[in-house]
Amino acid sequence: MPPIPASAGGPAPRETPADGGTLRLWQVVLIAIVAIVFTVVYLEIYGLLNHLIWFEEGVLKPPRWAIPVGVLTFSLLVGLCRRYLRAPTVIHGGFTESLKGGGEKPDYRTFPGAFLSSLFSLLSGASVGPEGVITVLIGYISSYTRDRLKIGSPAAALGFDVAALASAFNGIVGNVLFTGIFATEFQVGGSKDAFRLLTWNLLAGTIGYLFYLLLGLPSFARSIPFEPIGGLNLAYILYAVALGILGALLAVFMGLSMQAAGSVMERVFGDAVILRVLAAGVIIACIGYFIPEILFSGEGQIGGILADPARFGVEMLLFMAILKILLLALSFKSGYLGGPIFPVIFSSTLVGLALNLLFPGIPVSIFVLCIEVAAITLALGAPLTAILLVVVVGTADQNMIVLLVISAVTAMFIGAAVKERSA
Repeated sequence: MPPIPASAGGPAPRETPADGGTLRLWQVVLIAIVAIVFTVVYLEIYGLLNHLIWFEEGVLKPPRWAIPVGVLTFSLLVGLCRRYLRAPTVIHGGFTESLKGGGEKPDYRTFPGAFLSSLFSLLSGASVGPEGVITVLIGYISSYTRDRLKIGSPAAALGFDVAALASAFNGIVGNVLFTGIFATEFQVGGSKDAFRLLTWNLLAGTIGYLFYLLLGLPSFARSIPFEPIGGLNLAYILYAVALGILGALLAVFMGLSMQAAGSVMERVFGDAVILRVLAAGVIIACIGYFIPEILFSGEGQIGGILADPARFGVEMLLFMAILKILLLALSFKSGYLGGPIFPVIFSSTLVGLALNLLFPGIPVSIFVLCIEVAAITLALGAPLTAILLVVVVGTADQNMIVLLVISAVTAMFIGAAVKERSA
């Protein structure tokens, strides 16, 4: 989401060209089209480069020795973009901030650095996902466009920015309600402007979703499909509670890892931005040499692991899940640009698969999806968004949704208890 300025008080002012008081329908449609077209072009460029350099049909192409070379090369390029092109980072933010925006108006002169740094980050093997990149880049596009349209009031500017992100995210996620629920859950615009902003959000999100759908572009929807679990019983409900606790503990570990990684990188490297990224690149390259499946955000490798988790074994799956979390924290705090959602899904999925190997009589979807929704709920502080995302990505049926809600609520109780204890 974009930064949230104070909502405009009182009734909406009369629209005039001088003050840009309220949004017009054509302005919302325009930014929706601009945002989704830019998103499609960007992801196509990234997909093409990813195919040429790294992957072919989900399998890494380069020989094992070439993996560290590629990781370090792209890591160096990320550092150079930060040092000389002033590319933005998410070093001083958390998971939620990477999806809500940085709080400052983008400097258009840094757009080339942001664009290149985002591509190099995604190609470097670091544990960051494309959703955070889209948030940053669409922030530039939206801010530049509304300046050209002279949209001046804070409420109108916020509605414009949210519409841009709604178009982009609803398209790539593959659900027409995703950003509407996310924005509502975070109370974007406050109570006075919530209804109006939600109207623009839903309109722009529908445009982005239909654009993706009509072009037949692949979205994240149904990327990790599971069979329906059938009926509900008391045992399944108890499993959902237990897995909610486990997913919440996983999210707590993510938070602690972020704090530790940030503290260490700041103490050791400080403002030495190139060394900071290169040091992280060395660690990522070493791990990637021995465990290539741990590289990147995880959406490309997760299908192969799901197809045959037994070839890894319980211990290796759990080890990879923990490594992924540590690499996610390291990537965020080193200067790579991206988002947390798919690394979190990857790690949660591996924990669920490991448990399914131990208890094969329980449907694998219960293990995987309940842990995913609990971890995302606590990591983002957004249970409704987490439930919808897991439902869309994992094709959950109605009975599974009940278990997801139970897991999310359990995670929320755990999170509240941890927060109270910390206070």
